[in-house]
Amino acid sequence: MSEAKLDPRGQPAGDVVRWTCPHGLHAGKGCGACYHASAEADPALPLWRIAVWFTTERPVPIRVLKDVRRHGRRFALDQPSTPLVYLLSGQARAATSAEAVAGLVGFLLGNRNIVDAFIVTEIRAVSSWQR
Repeated sequence: MSEAKLDPRGQPAGDVVRWTCPHGLHAGKGCGACYHASAEADPALPLWRIAVWFTTERPVPIRVLKDVRRHGRRFALDQPSTPLVYLLSGQARAATSAEAVAGLVGFLLGNRNIVDAFIVTEIRAVSSWQR
């Protein structure tokens, strides 16, 4: 399992490198290219179960929370008991945990109608890879 709590003041250099996607972006910031790549990912790549916690300035309507499931990408958007804190979870095939998380956050970037502004606070990826 790979996980990180993201600190607005920055992360240690090793963590930044570990969470940088193949396109040079930090996974917690998202990557549109990783999101699009996950749609047509090689089935031989590891399957990752991903969770991203983020905060928003405004509440996400309940209808929007339910609509995320309709995207057909095995994604779910939930609101834990804390106001303005959300959990986006899903599955994706990717070579690394950073690429998988960057793709999931990339989903938010590509769908600004869901959440227009957000700050990722914690990321987690667990590989279902069987060797």
